[in-house]
Amino acid sequence: MHQPPQPVPGDGRTFPGRPVPPPRGAGPGHAPPRRDATARAQHPAARRPADLPPTHDALVCVALPGLVISTERGQLTGRGLEGFYRAGRRLLSRCQVRVAGREPLPLQARMTEAGRARFVGTLRSSPAAGPDPDVVVERLRDADGTERITLRSSAPHPLRLPVEVALATDLADLRAIASGNTGGELPADVHDSGLRWTCPTGGSSVTAHPPPADALASAGLLRWELELPPGGTATVELRVRADRAGPVRAVGRAAASPLAPAHATGDDRRIPALLRTSIEDLKALLLRDPAQPSDTCLAAGVPWRCGPAPAEALAAARMTLPLGTRLAAGTLRILARTQLTGRGPRAGLVPGPRRDAGAHLPPGCTATEATLLFPVVLAEAGRWGLPERDTEELLPVAERCLTWLRSAVGEGTYLCDPQPGGPIRCETQAHAHRAALLGAGLLDGCGRPGGEGLRQWARELRTAFRRDFWTEDRGGGRPVAARGPDGRPVPHLGAAAVHLLDTGLLGAGELAPGLLDKEQTEQLARLLGGPAMNSGWGLRGLGAKEVGHNPFGHRTGAVRVHETALAVAGLTAAGHEKEAGGLLRGLLDAAEHFGHRLPEMYAGEQRAEGGAPLPHPAACRPAATAAASTVLILTALTGIRPDVPGRTVTLRPARSTPLGEIGLTGLRVAGAPFSTRVSRLGLAMVEEAADGLQLGS
Repeated sequence: MHQPPQPVPGDGRTFPGRPVPPPRGAGPGHAPPRRDATARAQHPAARRPADLPPTHDALVCVALPGLVISTERGQLTGRGLEGFYRAGRRLLSRCQVRVAGREPLPLQARMTEAGRARFVGTLRSSPAAGPDPDVVVERLRDADGTERITLRSSAPHPLRLPVEVALATDLADLRAIASGNTGGELPADVHDSGLRWTCPTGGSSVTAHPPPADALASAGLLRWELELPPGGTATVELRVRADRAGPVRAVGRAAASPLAPAHATGDDRRIPALLRTSIEDLKALLLRDPAQPSDTCLAAGVPWRCGPAPAEALAAARMTLPLGTRLAAGTLRILARTQLTGRGPRAGLVPGPRRDAGAHLPPGCTATEATLLFPVVLAEAGRWGLPERDTEELLPVAERCLTWLRSAVGEGTYLCDPQPGGPIRCETQAHAHRAALLGAGLLDGCGRPGGEGLRQWARELRTAFRRDFWTEDRGGGRPVAARGPDGRPVPHLGAAAVHLLDTGLLGAGELAPGLLDKEQTEQLARLLGGPAMNSGWGLRGLGAKEVGHNPFGHRTGAVRVHETALAVAGLTAAGHEKEAGGLLRGLLDAAEHFGHRLPEMYAGEQRAEGGAPLPHPAACRPAATAAASTVLILTALTGIRPDVPGRTVTLRPARSTPLGEIGLTGLRVAGAPFSTRVSRLGLAMVEEAADGLQLGS
């Protein structure tokens, strides 16, 4: 995590032929594996990209660094991604239960929380007993590496049932599994009331309680003879462990989690479940920094991006500020240790990988985005109540980010791509403008120089941007996505334009001015709310009428939850609540179809009567930015704008109250519980707040 990596193509997703960061401690510059010509000649199939194993309908239990992926049948068969994982390595790929020589008939599989799933099956103890099952087999599978198998008898007489569990593993990592090169199952040894597997790079073991009556290493079998009295139960617990590693200790399950357990109430029954699931997922995605375990940040998503991605970790930490500032502080400290120092054009940069930008533009540099987000998150965290000592500690890092910004712009007006001949992107200017304005306020508040120079440059940028990044057409005009090195506009309409609405929080409850003027903002709102961009399930990444549109393209037409949430929040703040409400309703409807656990993206197919959103086969679920987006949307609808240094909090809720009455409890402002409620008439009230915090106008 701490070496300064070079940007690489892609976004860190586990695609065959692309680099895959290890789930823990992964730097965003993780290089792809090298393969020599001889190996490629001997394995011609390796030249063909393989399809990713399907996960869109899997039950994924997460408590990083632990992870377990199952199908609805409950049995782990070793196919695809099934299995228990720790830190990206599959510790157990097969776990198949047979009772009296038969597999239980699967009846139900469901998630009970972010890190646990419950599977229920039945069987008849005797074929002569009639059609009704009399034994229930329940399996509770946990991402911490445990599985409890419980048999419940409804038979009127005692039962003596032979139970066997077939176990196996390949000890493969995610990269090998995704590409189909796992090397096959490994031989097992009997070890400590269970089985153990080893390979040159490590090993794993399964221990059982109670100890099995028999263990056959050659077949990978553990066997018991369980006695069940009438109406009785019997339980076997399996514990999966990596060699020389104790139980998984997920950050989110610690008593001192950095995220507050907020709750929602109101007229819309979907909101409480969505917020509860999102907070559980965020806690499940927390990672400790190996260099400083007290600092935590969010992994990008499971299963393909289990490591931290700097720009997305900052974006998610920013959206979760209403749940407390500790996650933001930890994320900032972790990334501060990666900042490039010294001299040269990269000094002050927070490293990050390149990100695919679709067919119209070359990959973008998330290092630029992360560097510009750093002072923004620090400034807004201060508004929510980040302790002054944390601000003082992190201020020099933010100053270096802002110095890099001014140096990268130089004597010009725009911030160009770092690659020679790269385009000038619309969203990059939005990130830079927001960083300048919020960074200036941060410097002023800490008595540091440089704020006025940043504001002056931001004013010049606004004037030039409104002229150079807008193109007129018969539909009323549209923002320009980018300008090429020759100055020609790239006019396609995409979701990147939502960053123009994300202006940032200043003091006294005010938002920073945007790069667009009022008329341009109104036109952008019409475009985002129109059928070309609004799929009915959320905001498409690229307009349906644009060249290169692909409803499954992760930057060229798929619905990305984070960008949809930014649009809802930005449009609501700008007063365009009709367009915001349309996108919001589509997103909430999609969330129901996904069991309130939103993936990072799904297909941008047009919504049809009685239809459902199509999953994206390569989407992470859960994903940090998708889960954090719920917090952003609810904060925007209730209009919470704190200014802890000014000892005020302002409420400016959506007047149209698109979800009816809504209440939020258990938030954190100034480090103390904060609760608010918005009535059906759009009247907001504070029900709980820190002592001395006044309601702003």
